[in-house]
Formats: sequence, structure tokens, C-alpha cells
Amino acid sequence: LLADKGVSYDEIDADDPKIRMAMVQRAKGRRTVPQIFVGDTHVGGYDDMAALERRGQLDPLLAD
Repeated sequence: LLADKGVSYDEIDADDPKIRMAMVQRAKGRRTVPQIFVGDTHVGGYDDMAALERRGQLDPLLAD
């Protein structure tokens, strides 16, 4: 979805236990991947991001 919108993003491999623990803490306990952040805002997983898109709330978030 982000690539289709022409938005660049960083993908972080959470296989490393330290990185995964940091992701879980930052994602408020969510352990599934992907966990998507726009800046400091935790969007959630892909389904959450797609729901934002359907509600017309993703583009304003990306613009900030």
C-alpha cells in the first residue's frame, strides 16, 4: 500500500530478539509483524493501515 502511494519506508527485520523486544514495547505489546509506524505514530498492522486508507485517514497521517 505504501509503495503504491509512492511513500518510502524503512523495513526493520525483527528476527533479532533485541529488535523484536524493542518493537513489542514500542507497539504496546503487539507481537505480530508487520507493525507499522508513521513517524512516532503506531498505526498497527497492515489491516489497521488498510482500514485507515478506507476511512480516508492514511493520507493526512502520511502528510504530517
